[in-house]
Amino acid sequence: MLKQWIVALMLACSLAGGAVFAADKIDLNAASAEELQLIDGIGPATAAKIVAYREANGDFTNIDDLTNVKGIGEKKAASVMDQVTIGE
Repeated sequence: MLKQWIVALMLACSLAGGAVFAADKIDLNAASAEELQLIDGIGPATAAKIVAYREANGDFTNIDDLTNVKGIGEKKAASVMDQVTIGE
């Protein structure tokens, strides 16, 4: 059931113009908390922290800014680098 929901969400986002996904990467500056959870290693709590950080501080200017989010260290940021983008 969850897998079907994720597939449906990804399809809906791709049909919406691809603002959140660019070349199979998730845009940290456009993704919702639910979409951020599609990143391997990012759960609901961390996704919510990413969104809260973005709302409080503005858009991420580079992917390394993820380490400014409480609970995301250099190791976690490095592990998601190939799955995220900061828009274009």
